[in-house]
Amino acid sequence: MPTADNQATVQRQLDAYNAKDIDAFMACWVADAKIYAHPDTLLADGAAAIRARHEARFRETNLFGRLIQRMSAGNTVVDREVVTRTFPEGVGQVDVIAIYELAGGKITRAWFVMGEPILGAATKGGDQENGAG
Repeated sequence: MPTADNQATVQRQLDAYNAKDIDAFMACWVADAKIYAHPDTLLADGAAAIRARHEARFRETNLFGRLIQRMSAGNTVVDREVVTRTFPEGVGQVDVIAIYELAGGKITRAWFVMGEPILGAATKGGDQENGAG
């Protein structure tokens, strides 16, 4: 699949994430997809686990992923995002590197590298970055 198509799939997934639209979000993933904390800590195995993980996440009122940069080669798309979340300690932002592997227009595997949360950072759609990376 062309790189532009893979980027479009990842963008649809991010748009659905920000809209908290679980059905549109899940439409971007294959049934046996896996999510990892980079490099190899399995966080979710299969669509049911990915759905459950994100249904919980989508309950966060401040949840928003702001794309900073996207690049791709072949079947891999890499995003740098700043994600606003409600952490147990309060609202803040975290720098995230997301690596997506795609096949047939859907995400098959994803790895996430997370920075340290910065509490009290800008909220949804804000202009602040945490300066990492």
